[in-house]
Amino acid sequence: MPDEEYVPPRGERLAGKVAVVTGSGRGIGRAHAIALAAEGASVVVNDAGVERTGSGGSAAPADDTVAFIRENGGEAVANYNSVADYAQAGEIIRAAIEAYGRLDVLVNNAGIAREGLFHQIGPDDFAAIVGTHLKGTFNTCHHAVPLMMAQRSGRIINTASSQWRNPEGRTAYGAAKGGIVSLTWDLAFELRYHGVTVNAIAPLAQTRAFAGYRHPEALAEAGIPAKKAPDELAANRPGGEHVSPIVVWLASDAAAHVNGCVFRAGSGKFGFYAHPEEIRTINKDWRVKGKWTVEELSKALPSSLLFDSSAAPFIPAD
Repeated sequence: MPDEEYVPPRGERLAGKVAVVTGSGRGIGRAHAIALAAEGASVVVNDAGVERTGSGGSAAPADDTVAFIRENGGEAVANYNSVADYAQAGEIIRAAIEAYGRLDVLVNNAGIAREGLFHQIGPDDFAAIVGTHLKGTFNTCHHAVPLMMAQRSGRIINTASSQWRNPEGRTAYGAAKGGIVSLTWDLAFELRYHGVTVNAIAPLAQTRAFAGYRHPEALAEAGIPAKKAPDELAANRPGGEHVSPIVVWLASDAAAHVNGCVFRAGSGKFGFYAHPEEIRTINKDWRVKGKWTVEELSKALPSSLLFDSSAAPFIPAD
């Protein structure tokens, strides 16, 4: 049985809940939708059916996921709108209200891929990636949050990536995912007194997003050593069903106390990212001694803030 056809055991952790999963016609999103439905949630399967670059469109992926869920005893309806369009994102959220009368869980998973190092991509590529991943997450959240605030309950689970803190030559993707992490933290802070939690996951799973992209070769051609060995790349990872258990848990009442967290998830591994913190400082009383000068900093920084570059995201120049 293919990985994407894995059917989780039936449960009742989400009985009576209504979930929207964007980009759930294929891959990781499909696994999320199947897993949520297996735990009793009624699921809006959203997928515009576009190609991996964002072109085209088809109802088939969403319809296929809905059919699979129903065949296995779950409840789901399809939606084909694009998260990248603000008005259409509203239609995604309204689909849950129209079909099931409420919204309890929003899983932002939709995304596209356009390859190239920074000097190889154009402004349209950057806008498309950010527009789907980051703006798409904003769009659905902006429509869903008022509903969740009014009912004083809700779970939002966003999709980040290890690329937000460990860039590997995917400028637009890394920038968009970093923005999603920051958006997650802000929403978690703002919504904590409204019964709404907001968390993010950074999946490790096989996905079509980077299928066929000669990423290690592209880095090598640009004179940049690859950070990951070939066996760590997406093509050698298992499917999204290895990621989805933590999505189900975050959506459940058991995780009501978990807020503002970013988890690594998939391929047999679960991890927790610490919030960035200021790890060391140098100070002087500017009111008495004046501002720092360049000469002073040139002497002080190497022996103070930068004495142990391994403890910070410091990439020395060649």
